[in-house]
Amino acid sequence: MNENYGEQIKNYRIGLGMTQNQVANALEVTPDYISNVENGCTAMFLRLLIYYSKLMGITLDELVGNIEPDYKKSSFDNALWNVIKNLDSEKKEKLLKTIKLWQEK
Repeated sequence: MNENYGEQIKNYRIGLGMTQNQVANALEVTPDYISNVENGCTAMFLRLLIYYSKLMGITLDELVGNIEPDYKKSSFDNALWNVIKNLDSEKKEKLLKTIKLWQEK
């Protein structure tokens, strides 16, 4: 997974016509910090990512969700996981064997 979302951060900032100084002031960090994030030298803390996404008028998912475009977790994935995690070990083992059989076909 490419965790360098600095380019997206920079693009949103430029798209809104904001300077690094303006973003830094809004997030109460230094302009150097914003520059380092945009250049991929520093990862932005989650708290700041949340504030940044609000500042840009986007969701956090819109900001960093494009990092791995091939991954699309659906509500079906969540429902399946919720059922699986509540199974006892014996049933999980049976399920795994069944899945492996399906994969062989």
